[in-house]
Amino acid sequence: MPNTRTPVDNQLLEFAAKNKKSESESATTTTGQPLTYKDASLTVGPKGPILFQDYYLYDELGHFSRERIPERVVHAKGAGAFGYFEVTHDITKYTAAKVFSHIGKRTPIAVRFSQVAGEMGYPDTVRDLRGFAVKFYTEDGIWDLVGNNTPIFFIRDTILFPSFIHTLKRNPTTHIRPDYDMFWDFISLRPETTHQTVMFFTDRGIPDGYRYMHGYGSNTFAFVNAEGKFFYCKFHYLSDQGIRNLQPDVAMKIAGEDPEYSIRDLYNSIATGNYPSWTFYVQIMTPEQASTYQYDPFDVTKVWLHADFPLIQVGKLVLNKNPVNYFAEVEQIAFDVAHLIPGIEPSPDRMLQGRLFNYGDTHRYRIGVNVNQLPVNSPFRMKNFDRDGSMTLESQGGAPNYHPNSFGGPEHDLRAKALSPVLPISGVAARYDNGLNDNFSQARLLYERVLTPLERGRLVDNIVDWLRRANTVIQDRAIRNFAQVNDDFGRLIREGIQAKSTTHSVL
Repeated sequence: MPNTRTPVDNQLLEFAAKNKKSESESATTTTGQPLTYKDASLTVGPKGPILFQDYYLYDELGHFSRERIPERVVHAKGAGAFGYFEVTHDITKYTAAKVFSHIGKRTPIAVRFSQVAGEMGYPDTVRDLRGFAVKFYTEDGIWDLVGNNTPIFFIRDTILFPSFIHTLKRNPTTHIRPDYDMFWDFISLRPETTHQTVMFFTDRGIPDGYRYMHGYGSNTFAFVNAEGKFFYCKFHYLSDQGIRNLQPDVAMKIAGEDPEYSIRDLYNSIATGNYPSWTFYVQIMTPEQASTYQYDPFDVTKVWLHADFPLIQVGKLVLNKNPVNYFAEVEQIAFDVAHLIPGIEPSPDRMLQGRLFNYGDTHRYRIGVNVNQLPVNSPFRMKNFDRDGSMTLESQGGAPNYHPNSFGGPEHDLRAKALSPVLPISGVAARYDNGLNDNFSQARLLYERVLTPLERGRLVDNIVDWLRRANTVIQDRAIRNFAQVNDDFGRLIREGIQAKSTTHSVL
């Protein structure tokens, strides 16, 4: 019978093969003290109580009780890998960011793929957005490009983000997820969600593993070139493996048989030398174009049409190394949208603006104030005035911890200052609801011009499968929104729900 074991199955055998010794290594405590005997506690006689002085025991139990950190509120379950980004095309006329400085340049990267809604035990093959975050270890510090496998998102304003995520989580009373009333109530009350909702229920809602999906920075960012000229940009990384998706019945079967399907596939692919890669592109828009474009360029519920702003090829992302320790290198990796480098700036995108605060705040709570000193998060150099805090690893060689100083402490960087644009800002401060206008035109383009008839049929089936479980008042409201995308679209959803003949309560 042929050996069907994969690198995932053989991990311990490979470790043993690499670490053959004439004698086993001595076990120690966390302080390096050799253990005299590992398999028994220190007791009063063979049947007596354990002594409080058994340091071996409470050293081990004390660590065991603390070996987990809080899981991420979103993107809790994921897979990670390491590799490089290589520049293949020159974009220095748009940006002076060193990561793009010349063709052939390679920058080390770490990537984390993730599910969005569920917890750590979530199956890999449920319908959900997937996170696709890239950490670039540049000579100008860490650049974190944190996005998803769709170019858009459900909402436009960060203030709605906690509420939206709550609709994907467990009902606070029943502790059941998904709660279809919660989800569809929010979706139908905020029609700006329509574009992403349609995309969510297409075939791409269940990718066949992380290697077979595209990635996007999603938000609008900005570039600054060496002359100080300013451009808006969007980031795309398109799978060189192509797109593959799972149909719901197949996905459900896999979820029961192999909940770690996508993690296993990524690990085995890299371990066998079949390195996944993505071609990296940008779209570029000048400030003048932004001021007159038919769509709000800072609205993350919309794309920039490729016919208007074609993809410009930049380089290649390649993953060629698996993590050595998942917890240290994947669970503790921390991506922060505010981690930008000179030549790359934020934009007025409201979702981006909120993320600039929220990501770092999450990691300071979840991991600690010195999260960026952990090896997987650390830049090649760190020169600042932060000191102390829980789990300090770096004292910066005794440099002064205040500024200004007379003792050789770090100073501001003139190059970075030159690449920091001066942006005129004016307006009346108020709470402007930007979710009220043009919520259906791009969803209509997706439905009518991008999807094939077969794909449209599966889209309707997928929506019906979720929407039929909501109460009838919410169903009607959601169908009215879908009908504004396309009359037949709304009609087919209504007919599909009626065909299921499911009775629901009314609000």
